[in-house]
Amino acid sequence: LSRPVFPGVLTPLTITDKDTIKSLEKIVNGGSGGYLGLFLKKDHPNDVGKGLEPIKPEIITDPNDLYKVGTFAQIQRLTKSNSADEDDEDNAHLFTGNPSDTDHDMNAETSESDDPKPYASLLLMPHRRINLLSVDEVGPPIDVTVSHWDRLKYVRGEDSSRDDTIRALSQEVLGTIREVAQMNALFKEQVVNLVPSSHMFDMNDPYRLADFAAALSIGGDAEDLQAVLEEKDPELRLHKSLVLLSKEKEVSKLQREISAKVEEKMSEAQRKYFLTEQLKSIKKELGMEKDDKETLIEKYRKKLAEYPIIPEEINEIIESEMDKFSHLEKNSAEFNITRTYLDWLTNIPWGVVTTENFNITSARRVLDRDHYGMDEVKETILQFIAVGKLKGSVQGKILCLAGPPGVGKTSIAESVAAALGRKFYRFSVGGMSDVSEIKGHRRTYVGAMPGKIIQCLKSTGSSNPLVLIDEIDKLGRDHRGDPASALLEVLDPSQNHTFRDHFIDAPVDISKCLFMCTANDLGRIPGPLLDRMEVIQLSGYDVPDKLEIAEKYLVPKSMVNSGLMIDESEAAKDDESGEEEKKESQDEAAEAAAEAEERLPTYQLAERVPDTLSIERSALESLVRWYCREAGVRNLQKKIDKITGLLSLQVVAEEEGAELTDKSSRKSDSWTVSSDNLHEYVGKPIFTSDRLYEKDPLPHGIVMGLAWTSMGGSALYIETQGITRGLDSDGKRRGGGTLKTTGQMGDVMKESTQIAYTVARARLADIDPTNSYFDDTDIHMHVPEGATPKDGPSAGVTMVTAMLSLATDKPIKSDLAMTGEVSLTGKVLAVGGIKEKTMAARRAGIKTIILPEDCRRDWDELPEYLKDGLDIQFASDYSSVYDVAFGR
Repeated sequence: LSRPVFPGVLTPLTITDKDTIKSLEKIVNGGSGGYLGLFLKKDHPNDVGKGLEPIKPEIITDPNDLYKVGTFAQIQRLTKSNSADEDDEDNAHLFTGNPSDTDHDMNAETSESDDPKPYASLLLMPHRRINLLSVDEVGPPIDVTVSHWDRLKYVRGEDSSRDDTIRALSQEVLGTIREVAQMNALFKEQVVNLVPSSHMFDMNDPYRLADFAAALSIGGDAEDLQAVLEEKDPELRLHKSLVLLSKEKEVSKLQREISAKVEEKMSEAQRKYFLTEQLKSIKKELGMEKDDKETLIEKYRKKLAEYPIIPEEINEIIESEMDKFSHLEKNSAEFNITRTYLDWLTNIPWGVVTTENFNITSARRVLDRDHYGMDEVKETILQFIAVGKLKGSVQGKILCLAGPPGVGKTSIAESVAAALGRKFYRFSVGGMSDVSEIKGHRRTYVGAMPGKIIQCLKSTGSSNPLVLIDEIDKLGRDHRGDPASALLEVLDPSQNHTFRDHFIDAPVDISKCLFMCTANDLGRIPGPLLDRMEVIQLSGYDVPDKLEIAEKYLVPKSMVNSGLMIDESEAAKDDESGEEEKKESQDEAAEAAAEAEERLPTYQLAERVPDTLSIERSALESLVRWYCREAGVRNLQKKIDKITGLLSLQVVAEEEGAELTDKSSRKSDSWTVSSDNLHEYVGKPIFTSDRLYEKDPLPHGIVMGLAWTSMGGSALYIETQGITRGLDSDGKRRGGGTLKTTGQMGDVMKESTQIAYTVARARLADIDPTNSYFDDTDIHMHVPEGATPKDGPSAGVTMVTAMLSLATDKPIKSDLAMTGEVSLTGKVLAVGGIKEKTMAARRAGIKTIILPEDCRRDWDELPEYLKDGLDIQFASDYSSVYDVAFGR
């Protein structure tokens, strides 16, 4: 038993011990009516089973474990299971509780073992309370001696106040039972079940009413229930039963509150859902709203109606996809895939083109406004505009701007877009190694999307944008494919009118796009890809170019960004933007916007900036000459930004009266930055001289050569030194006739040194047959700046000249430089990068340059300011080089 049994309440019980079941059978079959004494076993700390639940052994080993007050009950019915008759000793010690607990335990045990466990079900009718006097035999079953309680009757009228108290307690018990039954359906069901079975129930008898109330307590503690069973005083018994019912009442209230909260949430969600569905149905019936699929299809059709021309094949695909889309379930995976596909198909600007600018004058003005020089690029764009104006239609073009960093390759593309009136889109392919970035993913992949070309069309909303493909010489390649090969279709005018993206999987015309690519080194671009592009070489800037760029563009831009100047043209443009909205004609507004774009910027100092603040030309000349000798102007821009940033700090500090560090404070009284105080803003000069060797002539065996790199042109020296060995015991020299090279040369340059050594030996034999210098001496050739990699054949004539200078003991003029590849027979072959090399020679103060005869055409194309003051000598054979170098 897990709780005491009260008189008058019909009680079921389950027994699982075999010996106990046999004893009960004897009692029932003995004809004595079958009576039992039911005593509750005290809780013991060691009686813990699975899940920390207390267990009740049917076999009692200690009589002290039983409570002293129990119930005398009659067996109404005994029902045995089939397995109870089997002789299985393993089933001798099982555990039981109340009927529901026992069934649960038996089910658990049955699941753990295939053998069925024996049990017997009893239906008992308790009659009266009994006292346990002694335990005669432990059993099982236990044989005890008991004494019966006399029937307790409450006689009213002896004590009126006590009568009132008992009456009040009885009413409170009944009222509490009624309240709990209304709140707790399980409690109500128990009341309904107990009233018919409790034939001794009497509402006027406080004893029986208390027993009935205690029997109704579902979650009552076993000790509290036992206290009700042992209590003889009617008032106290009622009070204890009322306490148990009050606990049931509080639990039922809490249960009701929890149920109400859950139901409230559920009801609110259901109410909202029902109202939303009803609203949708009403709107749909009235034609005010359609379902999601219909709305999307209507949106797609509205979008398609905006496009002037949709290719027939594309139109068929869109109609087929929309028909499929209308029959798909919203929760299916195919629904989202089809929706994404339709989103992209309907957002590609089919047939939409921006209006081209065919005015060469305004285009030239826009190009000159943003960039200095770059005449070849500008001429190409103007030719493109002129052809379009004459034909009345515009086709795409593929340009590749190649040159060192910082010369304006990327920025000129945006100016070209503005000059043409086209939308601009830029994406970089540097390090890109996935073909899907160009041609998109298959639609079956998770997160699939089109490539950059289709994204460009959607982003710009135009079929003829200017697309800048940046850093095309730095494309990657790995297991995901070769993007350079994927670009072949994009950049081929004969193929890109039917470009197929993997995601769209339909022909898209991109032939009207103007593609511009940028690269530093054309040698790294695959041949088939380079063949599809019109290459425009951008050389580095010379000193005059850098000065013009700095004065017209870099200094004003840096001043504006630092707050020292304001751009009046931008302010005027903002004022006019409001007036454009008031214009009736869109053409007038477009013309006004174009005029605002073409207007040259005008600058003035800001309000709180001193009037004398400026950067003089002498400061810019010093920056270019002693700080920024690279081909581009990016480093020059950084130096100017550093100057203007420090000027801004000094202006604000002087206005606030703040103290600055010695490094940041203004040393002179003037706000003008000149060559004299330039070091206060950018530090000491990086370069201290124009050339490594200043004196004239150069030491024997040293000649200046000219080289081209992806960073621009540079002047480098070829140094040679002879090593004379001593005599051996036979009087012969220990060395001679060998060449050693250093300076981190590439394979091509190393081969060029061997050719130059052979040519030098042959020429020395022609010049002075008696000279055995190369036979007696080892030659060590070095190219300074050993940490810089060098390669290429263009230093061939320079190497020959350096070795002949060493062998003939004749020096070379310090203002002479040369470049050219030499063949094994002494022929001087053409080299590239003449413009960059010429600019490098001018930076180094060179007066005479020796070039290959085949490079004369490149020299003739140079601007006059680069040729001015230079003595150019062309050579087709090394003998011509020798005559110029050694003064013949």
